[in-house]
Amino acid sequence: MRYQLPSAILLISSGLVSAETVAPAPSKPDEPIAKSLNVVKAAEFMDTVGLAWTRQRKCMTCHTNVPYMLARPKVAGGNQKPMQEIREFLEATVKKWEKSKPRVDYDVVATAVALTWNDSATTGQLHPSTRAALDKMWTVQQKDGSWNWPDCDWPPLEHDQFYSVAYVAVAVSMAPDNYRDTPAAKAGLDNIRKYLKANPTTELHHKATLLWASAKIDGLLSDAEKKETIAELRKLQLPDGGWNTPALGPYEKRRGGEIENPMNVSDGYATGFVTYVLRQTGTGADDPALKKAVAWLKANQRESGRWFTQSPGGSKAQYLTNVSSMFAILALDACGENLNAER
Repeated sequence: MRYQLPSAILLISSGLVSAETVAPAPSKPDEPIAKSLNVVKAAEFMDTVGLAWTRQRKCMTCHTNVPYMLARPKVAGGNQKPMQEIREFLEATVKKWEKSKPRVDYDVVATAVALTWNDSATTGQLHPSTRAALDKMWTVQQKDGSWNWPDCDWPPLEHDQFYSVAYVAVAVSMAPDNYRDTPAAKAGLDNIRKYLKANPTTELHHKATLLWASAKIDGLLSDAEKKETIAELRKLQLPDGGWNTPALGPYEKRRGGEIENPMNVSDGYATGFVTYVLRQTGTGADDPALKKAVAWLKANQRESGRWFTQSPGGSKAQYLTNVSSMFAILALDACGENLNAER
């Protein structure tokens, strides 16, 4: 089947993106593989999907424009205006909270995480809007230490409350200017530790997210749990060098058994996510497992610039492909690959 981009969806406003810029076509498993790694196409996909979601949905989400704010700065060159527009949207959202209540608690968390990740990846300094968003985030933390998180039956990101805790922990661990040492953050992190003690997770994906945060925050995982998690992740690497998202749950069957996901097929999300996390926790880029993972990522980009991942929750939109493309870029950058989108 030939894969075509639609021409109907245009992103045109304020002259930041040209009329020729189209939102990406829906993610499909039969889209052809690119002949070689194409950083320009990767940047274009990230820009259009991130900007389209922000403009059309007017919110931030963990499967699209939030990880975009961390991944896009890792690619040199290309059109920087989409990221600037999303950044302005985030800062305007924080400004609104001075006079009105946030739409939902999740909106506060997603905004804080996106701004934090972008500060970490760009200036390395905590912007006043980011600090305000992080401080606001603690005010909507629930008594048990978690946050009111979307439960859409879309694993691994939006199907339980536990992920909200791990997600916030990662953001705080990456926040510049030692934000984690502020009184508000210390109190919030204490509540997170209490939640983790009372609600241990069996999901390897969530353990890996905590492993990521544990690189800079103590008390999230014990030393034994860190070693065990790394060993589990290594054990699940497939012969072709990739990892499989359902195996991190497992999420092989969702929605009452209607959707069955293969457990032995490498995909973009698991491969990019696990590779990136292992790098953050000290595994060298020259590690044989990571070299195989990088080779898989370079050989499995699609022609549109994305890395496909079937959403375990049965979402026809395959939103996990969006975040998988961001983590593919993060993993390649973390392993020392040259990512330059200059034509």
